[in-house]
Amino acid sequence: MRNDRTPNRRRTFGGPAPDAYYLPSAASTPEEIVIVAALKRCGGDGVPSKSLQREAGIRDKDAFYQALHSLEDKGEVTVDKDHWAKLVPPAKEVEATIVSLSERFGFARPKIGEDIFIPGRDLNGAFVGDTVILTDLRKQDKGPSGRVKRIVERSDKKITGTMRMEGPIARVTPDGPLRYDLEVPAGKTGGAKDGDKVLITPRQDGRGDWREAEVTYVFGTGDRARVCADAIIERCGIPTQFPEEVMAQAEEISRMIVSQADIDQRLDLRDEPIFTIDSADAKDLDDAVSAHKTVDGYTLGVHIADVSHYVKAGTPIDSEAFLRGTSVYFADRVIPMLPEALSNGVCSLNAGTEKLTFSALMDFDLEGNMTGYRFEKTVINSKVRGVYSEVNAIFDGSASQALVDKYAPVRESLDTAKELADILGRNGKSRGQMDLTSDEIKFVLDEDGVCVDIQPRAQGLSEEMIEQLMVAANCAAARASLDADIPFLYRVHEQPSPDRVIELCDLLDRLTVPCKELKKGEPKAKDFAAVLSRVKGTSKESLVNQRILRTMDKARYDHRELGHFGLALGEYSHFTSPIRRYPDTSIHRILSDLVGGADKSELKKRYSTFAQESAVESSKNEVRAVSGERDAEDCYTAEYMRQHLGEHHVGVINGVTPKGIFVKLENNAEGFVSLNDFEGCDFEFDGEICHRDHRSGRVLMMGQEIGIIIAGADVATGRIDFMPEEA
Repeated sequence: MRNDRTPNRRRTFGGPAPDAYYLPSAASTPEEIVIVAALKRCGGDGVPSKSLQREAGIRDKDAFYQALHSLEDKGEVTVDKDHWAKLVPPAKEVEATIVSLSERFGFARPKIGEDIFIPGRDLNGAFVGDTVILTDLRKQDKGPSGRVKRIVERSDKKITGTMRMEGPIARVTPDGPLRYDLEVPAGKTGGAKDGDKVLITPRQDGRGDWREAEVTYVFGTGDRARVCADAIIERCGIPTQFPEEVMAQAEEISRMIVSQADIDQRLDLRDEPIFTIDSADAKDLDDAVSAHKTVDGYTLGVHIADVSHYVKAGTPIDSEAFLRGTSVYFADRVIPMLPEALSNGVCSLNAGTEKLTFSALMDFDLEGNMTGYRFEKTVINSKVRGVYSEVNAIFDGSASQALVDKYAPVRESLDTAKELADILGRNGKSRGQMDLTSDEIKFVLDEDGVCVDIQPRAQGLSEEMIEQLMVAANCAAARASLDADIPFLYRVHEQPSPDRVIELCDLLDRLTVPCKELKKGEPKAKDFAAVLSRVKGTSKESLVNQRILRTMDKARYDHRELGHFGLALGEYSHFTSPIRRYPDTSIHRILSDLVGGADKSELKKRYSTFAQESAVESSKNEVRAVSGERDAEDCYTAEYMRQHLGEHHVGVINGVTPKGIFVKLENNAEGFVSLNDFEGCDFEFDGEICHRDHRSGRVLMMGQEIGIIIAGADVATGRIDFMPEEA
């Protein structure tokens, strides 16, 4: 009941002015979304919370108030002492980063919310990467717009591009988010030739526009993917050289040996049938496995390189690893998180040598349910250096006698691990784990580093086995932190937003893929898995996989356990790769102290801030690495396709734009076909799914097979062009 002293309030409808710009929350639940929508309908004067619950249509009282308090915590809603809820007033100013710049307009991205359009006249000298304050924010039909009020901080990001010579005039076509050419004055080309990849410093002209550039470094010809990869690494800001003090410390650590004192302080597993399985060319072996059958089920040991024993908090090598966040993998090189003296040396679990490990020791019943776990500091001696292709041959019965003999010391352990992994895999499917097929490409390079073949990266039985066993260990680590109630890093993958699910359903309907499960209020992972199963083995499989991935939020690290939607798990972390991922190193450090006897209060004091900072930095560095890897893959793919110009292939339409279609080939290479190349056709764009020619009746539909001719491949940009086989 309202207090008599509460001021009179009028419940109004009609919402705020149509051009008001509200900043949405960073990750809204369905309940939060409908509450915000209801508040907008109720106007700006607020509404009693009970009335708001009815207006929002949320029957579950607990769910309603949990969502309302969450919105209040995020600063999107205020709730006063009399329980009147009100939207936070529209933003008058917001801090954002310029993420894209064309000749006549740009886009800025705030920390929360969608990108904001900025007309060229309102950029006020802002450049790509600059942090700015935006004002005059308005919500328009095509999205929000604004004006740069001031520049808070100039970007220090490096810009690369390709030199284009047109007689005496030199221009650079930038890579990435700068979408127009910059002119290079005479004497400022740095000796670059036409087609070279270059590093540039942009310059403003007399009017304050960014129209010119000076070449500060020449990488070499843009016709070589290896050279383009050099430029990508520089542009992304991926560190490649370790500081001298880091290398000196790594050299000192590399000379450390496993002493008797080390062994005495650890669980001795040197006689266990432990093995590693990795690709044939892998050198940073950070996980090993052992498995035994028991009367009641299985015992699994996942033994991980004890990186935290060697990399101590606050040391130069730890600080450098924190800044790198992850190892980065290119077709011709690996940029390691840790110096090779550690990653390929003292930490790597090479067979036949004593190694210090941190082991997750887990018990499972016959149905694959984890019945117990413990984490122990251990010492191991791997009996076999396994290779995926060899183990696959063992499993399918095609292995030579030499291979059979090689794996004999661990064969029982290997077969038991496979048996358990099969059960865990079936459990994953039954709980709704999504089986998303990979579009990864394996690149084959010649002795000069030129890409001479590309193949879809296959996943065999041994790869699937190791994946299941690592997932189990990662779950155990997350469970250990929750049971102990200590600070931690989790690998989280949140539920997709309702808007994205609706867009996906619209696409699936038009592709005639049944998706009724996704149309209910809050679809689960198993509902997406059901859709994926319907297209498995069809021409629509790759497309639907891709679109479901786009629908999902990207996985990231967080100091809060928010669950992993794709794996259909309530708790998940990354424990198994501390050589190449800093979050895993962070987790090892926390769990090491827990195993060492530190109590909860001490761990919270020591690691609460660290866990938050590590999660944020690790997520950022992962995005940087993935972006660089994908851009480089495009260049290597184009380098290979350029050797096959004029060849005829059959592909699947994988994307539709107003100007043409994207076609994916069997080897996962993707190219663009312009509508102008279809002679005698006048196509009409039909909502991002197809083009229709009403004169001939021809349809270009997503998921449809089409014959193409490889027409062009530009290594410098990674662009591949196809021509229709039958124009």
